[in-house]
Amino acid sequence: MTVQLLEPGFPAHRGGGTVTTVDPATPDVVPRPPSDEAWLGDLTDAGPAGQLAQARLHQLLLRAARHQVWRLRDLLPGAGAGDLEDLAQQAADDALVAVLRQLPTFEGRSRFTTWAYKFGILHAGVAVRRQAWRHREVHLPDGLALVDTSPGPEAHSEGVQLAEAVRAAIASELTPHQRRVALALLVEEVPIDVLAERLGSTRNALYKTLHDARRRLRAALVDSGHLDDRTLRSTP
Repeated sequence: MTVQLLEPGFPAHRGGGTVTTVDPATPDVVPRPPSDEAWLGDLTDAGPAGQLAQARLHQLLLRAARHQVWRLRDLLPGAGAGDLEDLAQQAADDALVAVLRQLPTFEGRSRFTTWAYKFGILHAGVAVRRQAWRHREVHLPDGLALVDTSPGPEAHSEGVQLAEAVRAAIASELTPHQRRVALALLVEEVPIDVLAERLGSTRNALYKTLHDARRRLRAALVDSGHLDDRTLRSTP
């Protein structure tokens, strides 16, 4: 008799993927996990060893993707178990391509499997957020609207002055691109991977834009007396 091993909460993949089976009559034999050197050597092999290593790596990435998709499932209230599995499979496929592309950057600071596992987590998060925003419009505001939260008179006055200073700095110190990116990410709370996809950009490019925008805003608020210049000096 054989027993099927599946991740909790996930059905067998609808695309007909392989299901691992275990024969209870067979004594448990735990093979020694491959070393980092073995992983790297096998994954760069063009023959059967490379294909087997990629299959093993895909299973590792699929476990990571399933974990992350299941953890973020509340972002997809209408998704069933089959939909989540499809996202996990897609994320594992994308993560495998990314790991193979980034192999030369592996420095051995952690085990290879730990390093690779993070790719599965990352790509699963991207897949879930993209799906969650698939039918949502991304707003790219060109200015900051002030909101009165009605605190006490003194706090209200200070808050209004700071908010007005921030609004003015956003309008005068940032480029139109920096302004739209900063407001979309910080005010509209658009996920950065979603915004990158909609703008035809990359995460790294948007991070750089946001970093530059924050430095400009801090400098402007220091000049206007709303921030201590020590805050600016401590900013990397």
